[in-house]
Amino acid sequence: MNELKIQEELRKFANDRNWGQFHTLKNLAISISIESSELLEIFQWENDKNDSLKKKKLKMINDEFADVMLYLLRFADIANLDIEKVCFEKIAKNKKKYPVMLSRGTSKKYTEFKKKIKIKKNEKK
Repeated sequence: MNELKIQEELRKFANDRNWGQFHTLKNLAISISIESSELLEIFQWENDKNDSLKKKKLKMINDEFADVMLYLLRFADIANLDIEKVCFEKIAKNKKKYPVMLSRGTSKKYTEFKKKIKIKKNEKK
């Protein structure tokens, strides 16, 4: 994926329509949330056993996914975020919060096994 090329195209798209005035970080964050909810809505009331990726749904999923991604890219552009850098920094943080030994095979949030981490650290001393 060439995010810079996509951001350049989004910038031109917004500039051609004089929409830059509306693309504040607040408005873009709201739009990301709205579009994420529209993606989630596709799966509302679905039975996990149903094939959620039938052709009709797949088109809807593609469209909503793209909306979320485009708003995220526009947000990153306006905020001058280095997408690769912030993503790898967050992955590094998550590796610390979710060590394999404690998180493998569980969907628990890191706060639910934090005490175990402290105990294990104290055991090493």
